[in-house]
Amino acid sequence: MKLAANLSLLYPGLDLPERMTRAASDGFEAVEILFPYDLEASLLCAQLQKHELELVLINTPLGARGEKGLASLPGRELEFMAGLMRALDVCQATGCRSIHVMAGIPPGSSAPEACRETLINNLRKAAAMASQQGVTLLLEALNRADMPGYFYYLPEQVADIINTVGAPAVRLQFDFYHCQREGLDLDLTLRRNLALVRHVQFASPSQRREPDLSDPQVQAALITLQSSGYQGWLGCEYHPQGDTSTGLAWRSAYHALLNTTHPRQQSEKHHKEIP
Repeated sequence: MKLAANLSLLYPGLDLPERMTRAASDGFEAVEILFPYDLEASLLCAQLQKHELELVLINTPLGARGEKGLASLPGRELEFMAGLMRALDVCQATGCRSIHVMAGIPPGSSAPEACRETLINNLRKAAAMASQQGVTLLLEALNRADMPGYFYYLPEQVADIINTVGAPAVRLQFDFYHCQREGLDLDLTLRRNLALVRHVQFASPSQRREPDLSDPQVQAALITLQSSGYQGWLGCEYHPQGDTSTGLAWRSAYHALLNTTHPRQQSEKHHKEIP
């Protein structure tokens, strides 16, 4: 399972082209850029090609009034679709195949059912557009401490929306950090939603720092992903404690964990081989 550098958080203090240079130098083959809209798409594509990096995830725009996304906000449908089209334009220019659709924080005056209906209708329309480009739309539960009032905070809530939308182009973005910040059993939550997962991100739940590979929950969840045959990327979406490159020492433990055959993997392999 390959790692993708989140260039919106890693290598702070550098401009985007310099961050790409550092990421490539550190051995990353793919990157996430949450909001790549300040750079012209053709220039972004040129920088990615120059550094031989694949862009694997972007977000939809947040909203002109400082919102945290628009997809669930009644009355903002046209703005949401305009933002989605901007994201799809970036995907077309760069070859990116995943967009995190930001649901947003509904105003207190909005009825929850109206927000849900707005989100589902927006996603059905967006999925039809995205599927024409081979793009997957991703939904992510954001924890309540960091994002109070966000439309959903549990992966199960997201799964319910995905199943209601009923479009193959809408899937789950699973973030270890947000799950652990909510106090969830990480591996159990992952297993319950594994069939819908198309992108994964991780970070330590403590101050969103480098992933803690000594955490038994993290170890179990990573082994579950590997055992499932997950072929997607793992986004390194965290705030480095110091120098980003120096802090990547955790990757040794990551590769050691995944290069070891674990009892559960042996059991699963045995069951698969039984005729």
